[in-house]
Amino acid sequence: MNPPPRRDPLLLAVCALGVAQITSWGTSFYCLGVLAKPIVADTGWSQSLVYFGFTVALLAMGVISPWAGRAIDRHGARALMTVGTLVISAGLYALSRVTSEGAYLAVWAFIGLGMRLSLYDAAFAALVQVVPSRGRLAISYLTLFGAFASTVFWVLGHYFNEAGGWRQTLVLFAAINLAVCLPLNWIGLARKEAAGRAEEAAAGGPARDHPPLEGAQRAVAMTLFALVMSLNSFVFGVVSVQLVPLLEAAGLATAAAVWIASMKGFAQFGGRVVEIVFGRNLHAMTVGRIAIGILPISFVLLLLSGGNVSAIVAFTLLMGASQGVITIVRGAVPLALFGPTGYGAVLGLLATPVLIVNAAAPTLFALIVERWGWFTGQAVLVAASAASCAAMEVMSRWYRRSRC
Repeated sequence: MNPPPRRDPLLLAVCALGVAQITSWGTSFYCLGVLAKPIVADTGWSQSLVYFGFTVALLAMGVISPWAGRAIDRHGARALMTVGTLVISAGLYALSRVTSEGAYLAVWAFIGLGMRLSLYDAAFAALVQVVPSRGRLAISYLTLFGAFASTVFWVLGHYFNEAGGWRQTLVLFAAINLAVCLPLNWIGLARKEAAGRAEEAAAGGPARDHPPLEGAQRAVAMTLFALVMSLNSFVFGVVSVQLVPLLEAAGLATAAAVWIASMKGFAQFGGRVVEIVFGRNLHAMTVGRIAIGILPISFVLLLLSGGNVSAIVAFTLLMGASQGVITIVRGAVPLALFGPTGYGAVLGLLATPVLIVNAAAPTLFALIVERWGWFTGQAVLVAASAASCAAMEVMSRWYRRSRC
């Protein structure tokens, strides 16, 4: 008898990692969204100190990112993501026990190590290791899950905090992260696609794709793409923390600003669905140009809105959709340009400046607003998003010339 055909691992990997990503993002990256105020109220620490813990985590992620990328290539994402889950769970439990400001910051640095081994950059590399011939498609599907992380865990975090306080909430988050992510990461990455498809991907993919960049061209492309993503990281580092104040400064009341800001998650999901349906046959660079090109347009709408609700809603939807697709672009463009071999190391190098800029962006933006006002702050966001768009156009034109 012939052995049964091997099941396609893409569905298992995407679904398992998808649920695990919702959980790991929600319990770690987004936890201060509902717990910062209770921590401030209970400890008496300043709000800036509490949020600075998250900045420390992002800096720790950036520092270890090159090492993490190489380790994922060398030892496999399955093993490294398992370690990351254990680190996050241990860190969340330790955070629930801290009583001093120094210990609080140190624990966040520790959690940052686990986040780098568990969140998107590691998960993207994991999917490319499992299904190298369909890595971009798998990344697109995976990001659909991530759009719900804050929605799910802000609700859970609020309920847990009301029931038992922020410390008990962190203990529950640690347990949930361990119980959900550990088995799902292990099971979801257990199988790989057939050798023939993997060899095709290693050789450069289907015939319509160009072979991976090498040598000086590889270095130039990585530098340009790091610049593009770093400029975007400044914009989204601000938006992730200051979206509601931005909408208030544009003329909305607080309740309206919160309601409209909540649309961003749905716009992210919608943008990713559009990319999967209509963008799958486009080169990743083309998708990136479209997504990044929408961003400055959205911020111009905000700058000129004058309190007009329709314009502000349009800004939120365009910006959210752009952010949703750019998350895919962050993983898809390096895969298209450099191939699946050494993909983890490539993401590790690219993530370092992105994470550092992301960590510094909220503080720098706050200083700009404090010194020159909200209009200037919004103008800076227009300029940063336009610079990212210009850098992407330069990269695209350089890439076309390099392939002639």
